[in-house]
Amino acid sequence: MAFRSRADEVYEQLKRDVADFQLVPGDRFTENEISERLGVSRTPVRQALFRLQQEGFVEVLFRAGWRVLPFDFDQFEQLYDLRMVLETTAIHRLCEGVVRVDHGLLDALAAIWLAPQAERSSDMAQVSQWDEEFHCQIVAAAGNAEMARVHREVTERIRIIRRLDFTQQMRIDATYDEHAKILKAVQRKRGDQAAMLMRAHIETSQAEVRKITLHQVHLARQGGYAPR
Repeated sequence: MAFRSRADEVYEQLKRDVADFQLVPGDRFTENEISERLGVSRTPVRQALFRLQQEGFVEVLFRAGWRVLPFDFDQFEQLYDLRMVLETTAIHRLCEGVVRVDHGLLDALAAIWLAPQAERSSDMAQVSQWDEEFHCQIVAAAGNAEMARVHREVTERIRIIRRLDFTQQMRIDATYDEHAKILKAVQRKRGDQAAMLMRAHIETSQAEVRKITLHQVHLARQGGYAPR
């Protein structure tokens, strides 16, 4: 098991805070506030914040602490485009015999997404987590480790915006329906159909992202989203 430093732990916690709307775009804070809240010294906090700064989550303010960066919607557009390329390519690899299909994985995904409507989860945080796992596992199953690595990085960058999508019940319902159609097409090795369905699914999410406002983020912090 890889060694995790205190700075690594702070870094992971602050990323969770952003993803769970405990820290939202525009929020300002100091290193002292973070170190007191997490019960650590300022050194690992500073190391974690510099790492988050490099990844585009926060910025340092001259003599005024730190700030969570506003959403960069142009960047989100580009990340969704990249995600579409990776996931549709993965679908084709799975359906066209480029890799050996892990039927256990498909069965596990089917147990969630092909469940009868009465057994579907309405837990926003749970469905959001399952959604991430669905897409990551599809890419990982395609057998290209570098594709999977890049896809995980994209997933982390868009996590907060995707979670906002799951504050609406209609979007949860649509995700179940769309994932089910994609899975059925993959199970039948209908690559073109599955890729077309995946593209439409991602494009719908991408369109929802364009509608997101900072007001929705603050509503999510006030209780519209309950992190696990």
